[in-house]
Amino acid sequence: MEGSFQAGIWKTQFGKEYTDRNSFLPEEIDKIYEERYGISRSEMNKMFLQDLNLQDKKILEVGCNLGNNLFFLQKAGYENLYGIELQDYAVEKAKELTKGINIIQGLADDVPFKNKWFDMVFTSGVLIHISPGNVGSVLDEIYRCTREYIWGFEYYADEYTEIHYRGYDNLLWKTNFAKLYTDRFSDLRLVKEKRFKYNDSENVDTMFLLKKDQMILTE
Repeated sequence: MEGSFQAGIWKTQFGKEYTDRNSFLPEEIDKIYEERYGISRSEMNKMFLQDLNLQDKKILEVGCNLGNNLFFLQKAGYENLYGIELQDYAVEKAKELTKGINIIQGLADDVPFKNKWFDMVFTSGVLIHISPGNVGSVLDEIYRCTREYIWGFEYYADEYTEIHYRGYDNLLWKTNFAKLYTDRFSDLRLVKEKRFKYNDSENVDTMFLLKKDQMILTE
């Protein structure tokens, strides 16, 4: 499940150190984004979500770690927020750091919620850590759990490209994740996508919003 090698690594001290490295307040994250891309995470979120009227709808983040992205949404007025996270350590810390957000331990390829339980499901820097051989099963679960929207923010490349990551192979990739979704699910359409180039390198990240085509679903 969720790639035994990858899941095993994230449950070790390696995963704990990742969680500790990424413990930031929202204003600190906004500053990091502004330095990296020239735009804050708060502004990115508003750009993609402000017209969707999801403030009182159910939203799930898959691979939420400490819940930083969910906390951003909560601060912006979103109320029914859920997260699943592989690491027990991150889940316990997230529960200490957040209030009124439902965060549980779970696997990205075995999401413990009913079909179409959420109005939107999203990832942020998570699909990049799922092996190409297992990413399809994760996309299937995200698609299964959402009634309408899929939102993502991930590393971008035209083709699957592996990146050596903190001394390990087989832990980090970049590709066109929006296209992975639309190629896999015929009723998904790309509503919006924007690519953000790093200020200090040629690296590019992508934010995308996908929507289930209700006309196709009801045919």
